Amino acid sequence: MAEQMLIGPVLSFRGVGNNNMWRVTALIGVHEDAPAPRLLVEGRDAGRPRELLLFRKERYLRYDLACKMQAQERRVEYGIEGGPVWHFTVPATGTAPRIAYVSCNGFSDPSGMRKLVRPANTVWQDLLESHDRLLRPGDRLLDKEQLWHEERIHDKGLQRFHVLLMGGDQIYFDSIWEDIPTLKHWVSLSRQEQLDFKVNAALEREIEQYYFTLYRQRWLPEKRRPWGTQAPNLDAADGLARVPTVMMWDDHDIFDGWGSYSCAMQRCELFRVMFRHARRAFWVFQMQHALDDLPDLTDATPAGFQSNDPLYAPIAWSTALKRDALALPMLDQQPGFSSVYRVGPLAIVAADLRTERSRTQVMGSSTWSRLKDWMAALPAPTAKPAGGRTRKTAEARCEHLLFMSSVPVAHPKLSLAEGLLDTFGQDHVIDSSADDLKDHWSHDDHEGERKRLLEVLSGIARDKRLRVSLVSGDVHVAAWGTAVRRDLPLTETWAQIHQFTSSAVVHPSLMGVAERLFLSLLNSMAGKAQHIDVQYTVEMMLFPGHNKYVMPARNWLALEADEAGSEGRKLWATWRCETESGFSNHLLAVPGVVAG
Repeated sequence: MAEQMLIGPVLSFRGVGNNNMWRVTALIGVHEDAPAPRLLVEGRDAGRPRELLLFRKERYLRYDLACKMQAQERRVEYGIEGGPVWHFTVPATGTAPRIAYVSCNGFSDPSGMRKLVRPANTVWQDLLESHDRLLRPGDRLLDKEQLWHEERIHDKGLQRFHVLLMGGDQIYFDSIWEDIPTLKHWVSLSRQEQLDFKVNAALEREIEQYYFTLYRQRWLPEKRRPWGTQAPNLDAADGLARVPTVMMWDDHDIFDGWGSYSCAMQRCELFRVMFRHARRAFWVFQMQHALDDLPDLTDATPAGFQSNDPLYAPIAWSTALKRDALALPMLDQQPGFSSVYRVGPLAIVAADLRTERSRTQVMGSSTWSRLKDWMAALPAPTAKPAGGRTRKTAEARCEHLLFMSSVPVAHPKLSLAEGLLDTFGQDHVIDSSADDLKDHWSHDDHEGERKRLLEVLSGIARDKRLRVSLVSGDVHVAAWGTAVRRDLPLTETWAQIHQFTSSAVVHPSLMGVAERLFLSLLNSMAGKAQHIDVQYTVEMMLFPGHNKYVMPARNWLALEADEAGSEGRKLWATWRCETESGFSNHLLAVPGVVAG
């Protein structure tokens, strides 16, 4: 049965449910005429799967693998009856999950594969060998950082990570411009011809098929060894099967530069058709929801009002998904897919920065409002019982907030390059240099919204006495930055927001001659603090264990919290960066905030 699978299993973390249920689902694809595989979890039947999509004689199914959280964390086995088995680890009740983060799982251009010094899946292999002792070859030598986890995790028969955050570009659809002949011809048309181009029914079917079928081609390649063989593949498919994921899309999950083209181009018929089908495919494969449950986006631009930003009506997700007990914890009354999670002392926001994006907007007003409402409702560090006396409530307290922003909030600002590309850059799908810079929060067009984000996150950190950290990908380097309140002393640690940038897990880093020149410019500009206003300063820090600000290497990131102490709960960030012969470790500890 495993040999007949078209895709999967792909694990998805759905949040912590009632009665401390660790909610996990598994996506599996099979041919229409094949029986649905029977999945077992902890030896019991996972139950009848829900059909998410039936497309061109292919069925995509979602299974419920939810498990009860207990006083101690434990390793859970699941698998296909009579076939291969996999494992994931469920954290103990009330504890912070150990998290891995990756982004950019693919190539924007096939020629990029030639830039790799080591095989494409080398970083995935290192992540998985760090995650699960059973996946390592017997002669694998561990370094000091990996050995530190042996006694506390692996010697107990556990796996290192409970959740895998995937911050964007889980799949690259840029190849659509070459693989569909009509789109390849469209690229050669004049700008006006592109804007006037009409999409006929045949082309729309091609586009739809491309978005729905590329997932299985990329996420479970036919040439890989089938499940159940003695030697594991240790690739992206293995990672998706072994750690429950939280995925949020970025531009390549649609196509390169989506949201940062001119208003006229964003609204042309071809772009709208492509976005619609990319959104449908993302809903099924990355969010694991039934296609029939996806509401359409509705233009909410008031009559007589003109805007260059997309104005969509908010979606009542709680109503649209009320029959789905395993629905993702999406913010209600927002048009995008922003999702929020609370696990013990940790809160996670997976922000959708693409649905409403334009050259002058990252998120729309309803999304901003819902995000602020949710964060404002996080438990305060103290509570007053009926007697009126204040008591500590450490068990319910949120101590760290991770905000997933696909594009880094703290990143070197390239003002000269922005000006040149704004003046001479082309609105072109295969030359999106200008669009890449326009994506950045630091671009002049987004600077005001970046200030708003820092103000909101800083306010939550102050009111809830917690630490806020930003985790991002996209830029094909590893980096560390900070955003600091200039009007407060450094002893007010809640006022320091850390930026962790980890990119990419597959895509090559800055390797070519031109890219090395760009890297030199990036490091030069990184040394200059960005004074946003009289209140906030964004600054890049020397990358830990490196004498420059950015690390041009493929990498993955671990985010792990200490046990609570008198100084608060530290959050450890550990980058594993690829070298020519192995991996280097780069560690950083973010102190907690002591409630008072």
